Amino acid sequence: MKTALITGGTKGIGKAIALAFLQQGYEVVLNYDSDEAAALAAQEEFNMMGYCPLLLRADVSDEKQVVDMFRDFFSIYGKIDVLVNNAGISQINVFQDTTPEEWDRIFGVNVKGAYLCCREVVDKMIGRGGSIINISSIWGEVGASCEVAYSASKGAVIAFTKALAKELAPSKVRVNCVSPGVIDTGMNAHLSSAEMDELINQIPLGRLGRPEEVAKACIYLAENAYVTGEVLSVGGGFAK
Repeated sequence: MKTALITGGTKGIGKAIALAFLQQGYEVVLNYDSDEAAALAAQEEFNMMGYCPLLLRADVSDEKQVVDMFRDFFSIYGKIDVLVNNAGISQINVFQDTTPEEWDRIFGVNVKGAYLCCREVVDKMIGRGGSIINISSIWGEVGASCEVAYSASKGAVIAFTKALAKELAPSKVRVNCVSPGVIDTGMNAHLSSAEMDELINQIPLGRLGRPEEVAKACIYLAENAYVTGEVLSVGGGFAK
């Protein structure tokens, strides 16, 4: 049976991605960091559907925690077919108010986290094949005012994806990126109704995206053996 690990897999987009892989028959591991209550609630919800995902806790920006998480993963499954680097954080403030500590934290989770997780799985995938899917953002493609650090980190994820895809392609390991637009999740709860309406007016399809639409893109990239180095935007045409 195929295996998949989804970082940040117990909420929002990550939770939808996890469900999609469970529905495809994968053994799924859900990574989470600080919110144990939400993680246990997500696991219970999946159990009620007849699925039995495993929970593994780790701050993906912390090397030791990532090494320990994958040690535990491989002690159970021995192999990994799909890694989805979904864990991410954002911050909204003007550039001048962004502290070095905040900048480092955003890059630590969004970029270093992807690097650390990829580093732990690549040797297991080389030769036998595997799929790495990094979750970026439409803001990594076009940039967002008052989200410079977040946009820069997600742009770095895109460049990381393209470079790693070229390096690993001869070894049968595919690396792709999904770039969600404005998705209807709790991450947008800070927006006022006026701000949300303004965003929606900029989306050619005229609505927010749904987490399951991002999840479908991940399934496509995981299953299509002739796709690598791509950035698949799921943004309703926003970045076009």
